[in-house]
Amino acid sequence: MAVTPPARPTQLPAALVVVLCLLQPAIPLGDDTAHAQASRVARIADPCCEIADVPGVVWYGMDSTLTVDRLAAYCAPILWFSPDEPLLDDRTGEDIRLPEPFPFEDAPDAPVVYYRLRKVYARDDNEAPPYVPAGDDRGAALVDLENASAVELDFFFYYSGEEGFGGHAHDVESVEMKIGIGDRDCENCKFGFAVMRVNAKAHGVLWYDNTLTSDVHTVFPMTILVEEGKHASCTDKNGDGYYTPGYDVSERINDAWGVRDVIRSGMLASGGFESWMAKVRRPDTRVFPPLPEDSPLLAAHHGNEWYESSDHAVYELREFPRPEMAEHDEHLYPFIENKGNPDWPEVDEDVQFKEVTDWLYDGSARRSLSVAYRYDGDHGVSFVFPFFIIKNLEVKVTGGWLVQRVILSDYRLRDITWQGMYTTSASRWVSGYFAAGAKWDKDDSGHRATYFASETGLKFRANIGSTPLRFLRHLGTDFWGLRAGIRYVGAGAWSFDDIGYVIEFGAGAF
Repeated sequence: MAVTPPARPTQLPAALVVVLCLLQPAIPLGDDTAHAQASRVARIADPCCEIADVPGVVWYGMDSTLTVDRLAAYCAPILWFSPDEPLLDDRTGEDIRLPEPFPFEDAPDAPVVYYRLRKVYARDDNEAPPYVPAGDDRGAALVDLENASAVELDFFFYYSGEEGFGGHAHDVESVEMKIGIGDRDCENCKFGFAVMRVNAKAHGVLWYDNTLTSDVHTVFPMTILVEEGKHASCTDKNGDGYYTPGYDVSERINDAWGVRDVIRSGMLASGGFESWMAKVRRPDTRVFPPLPEDSPLLAAHHGNEWYESSDHAVYELREFPRPEMAEHDEHLYPFIENKGNPDWPEVDEDVQFKEVTDWLYDGSARRSLSVAYRYDGDHGVSFVFPFFIIKNLEVKVTGGWLVQRVILSDYRLRDITWQGMYTTSASRWVSGYFAAGAKWDKDDSGHRATYFASETGLKFRANIGSTPLRFLRHLGTDFWGLRAGIRYVGAGAWSFDDIGYVIEFGAGAF
């Protein structure tokens, strides 16, 4: 059974196709319901369901439709707090009450996590709607697995406050999941779905996001490390309680935030992650999802004392509320209102190429255009954009980025320079860069000469998201910055006729 992302006119990369016929068989648990027990026994007895490890699989079975709340329960993550999280109030195990319910809702005797089905993609051969509403009860709405190819599912975590630099009342953090759906010709496990990508948000800056693409070593339920005091979310691929750059995130490795428990003290701005920034997690500060009794993940954790005992907290899943429910609180309202479409989900039955690229990639290309005033002896303007125009090129060996740069300078911007530029980061407060390419210099007579042009220096950035200038984020970037460097221009790569300083100031990560 193949799990396919949303259909489009051209074939999707093979890396996004998950073969559900390789699903791991479940081990029955003694305390399950008779129905769930019988389902597991049938799957184990069916050779068609005897499968090996596959990235991201969280459910398979015979149900052709699932309610949204049941779908969310199969995918919901484990949350792991720092032992010094101030809102824990020294509670551990089953006494933990984080995350919290929104203050306008009733407070159960358990933590609360919210879900939102952001988008449902139809199959290209769908014969019926992939999503069937149930009036105002969106949790009871149905996802039709025969007619849906993928969904986007979000989880939200509310905290009554945060501490540290820019601390304030109310805090809403989130984790985004992209889930492929498929079916196969098997008597006891016809349908299934897999979490193919997890994006844990950190401080509202795309470049800080902790993004993980599932592979055979990814353990589900996905463990999310919660930053002490500030509550940024971070993927923990193997659930060991440690953040390991390049392992627990698979994209933007140099720029990913990780989990920085020391930020609560206000000592850190936006430098690179260091291991001393994260505190060691203890097993008794985890909060577990309410996995359905027929979840294969329960079987995968058979023998795990934290699943079999009652000594741990299990959160309650609720629909993410509409923003008008918080209108009475002017401070809380923006935290809900700015989280996207309140009339979720969006159902896409006519998938276009742009939507597929958005589904496949992280969207950072849209935040990669940088524009700056430049002075290098002549006045000019500099543009930096993704190397592949619609997709960034990350240099995995170093964690940096390779981008394109175009410079217009001199009288009426008549001189044109193109360079390939390597930079070690897109979000750190300071990073080095090197650029090389060609300059086409036009003189007063109209003659244009070609020169080799290179440049090296430092880029300084400031995140304006928590400053009075945050309104400038509407320009499409979280960063403004200054570039200071030395340029070299000559007839060839080894001879320079013109050496000078460069100063640039403008908006953008690069």
